[in-house]
Amino acid sequence: MSYVKPSDFAVKMVDAGESKAFMSTRDTLIRAFMAGAILALAAAFAVTVTVRTGEPLLGALLFPVGFILLYLMGFDLLTGVFTLVPLALLDKRRGVTVRSMLRNWGLVFLGNFLGAILVAVMMAVILTYGFSVAPDDVGQQLGEIGHSRTVGYAEHGAAGMLTLFIRGVLCNWMVSTGVVAALMSTSLPGKVIGMWMPIMLFFYMGFEHSIVNMFLFPSGLMLGGDFSIADYLVWNEIPTVIGNLVGGLTFVGLTLYLTHVRTAPDRRPPAHDATTEVDVAAPVRATT
Repeated sequence: MSYVKPSDFAVKMVDAGESKAFMSTRDTLIRAFMAGAILALAAAFAVTVTVRTGEPLLGALLFPVGFILLYLMGFDLLTGVFTLVPLALLDKRRGVTVRSMLRNWGLVFLGNFLGAILVAVMMAVILTYGFSVAPDDVGQQLGEIGHSRTVGYAEHGAAGMLTLFIRGVLCNWMVSTGVVAALMSTSLPGKVIGMWMPIMLFFYMGFEHSIVNMFLFPSGLMLGGDFSIADYLVWNEIPTVIGNLVGGLTFVGLTLYLTHVRTAPDRRPPAHDATTEVDVAAPVRATT
């Protein structure tokens, strides 16, 4: 059977977290860079499809292509390591420390950011013919996304910040479910279908993904979006990163670990020992 039961794929999650904690700096950066770049291309594709067709659901249906490809190639997103690496620490895997976990997170963040920024620059060049003309309708939409999802939150003050944070939580609840879904099957079709569903959901619902935003907002700034770098950092990227951490670790990593790796004893009563059981209904015989 291609399906992997939860008690088995939960252990694979811990194994994956341990492996990432010990990965070399070079490999961690390469894999994170490529993940950020591929996800950025997928976001650019989805926005283009949405603008050209006027149908956001079609863009959401197609966006998971990038996510699936990057995970099948063994690349890493910050949202994924937020969920997996702490499990190796919690499981007390030898050599895994808070320092090694934070090192992994920092390197993956850097690699994702560099990959996403590279694609943002490339797309800005394409959409403006090397900044020689005004951006086309796709470029204008990228600028509007940056404005509405920074200044738009700021206009609501604390309520906007809370909304942003919760969208970040919900996003990585779904994205990390997609990461885990790749471990639920040993077949390629099974992995693809498992990853596709939660990623489509998060994108269509407009949840906030820190790596996707590393592409959307810098490209929006380059294409004339009416917001600043400070707006992007304070009113999107930083709260989104925190929300992604809370969502993935709390609702995916810890829940699966606690119930499928550290499963509590069930409430089944202990079996009786047939050799010591006394038949109280049997008659008592007198001895002579």
